[in-house]
Amino acid sequence: MENGAVYSPTTEEDPGSSRGSRGGLAAHFSLGRLPLHRRVLKGLQLLLSLLAFICEEVVSQCTLCGGLYFFEFVSCSAFLLSLLFLIVYCTSVYDRVDAIKVKSSDFYIMLGTGCVFLLASIIFVSTHDRTSVEIAAIVFGFIASFMFLFDFIAMLYEKRWESQLRKPEAPPAEALTEPLNA
Repeated sequence: MENGAVYSPTTEEDPGSSRGSRGGLAAHFSLGRLPLHRRVLKGLQLLLSLLAFICEEVVSQCTLCGGLYFFEFVSCSAFLLSLLFLIVYCTSVYDRVDAIKVKSSDFYIMLGTGCVFLLASIIFVSTHDRTSVEIAAIVFGFIASFMFLFDFIAMLYEKRWESQLRKPEAPPAEALTEPLNA
């Protein structure tokens, strides 16, 4: 038999090229691992922590610089951590690591980042020189810290919801018909 007769009835053309398949980085990018509200929170965390960092970097002079430097460190770290988790959730890296460990890390890191960002914003409020860029950085810092804490609360709610779904109902206790001291 000739090769054409054997393979022609059972093979198809490559459907990827005719459908316009995604190539390059887009082939490895997926937003489906996070629910919509969590994607929005992650995006807001990323954007607001970046804006807080940029506004803080524009500050040209300060009298009590400790609060400014702490806010700078925290806002930059928060931006990088939120970027890291967004990359992990939206790329094929998520498939290569343990999903339970990623979610657990995200849970505790969002709580820690939210609390430390809130603390840094409070300290910066007490030490700033009342310039417009400092006030903008503080506002973005507070809003970003609340987004991190809202994300933590959303994950806490999801954990409780999942544990309620997994918990089997206890069978009703039957009435005792035998005496206990028999």
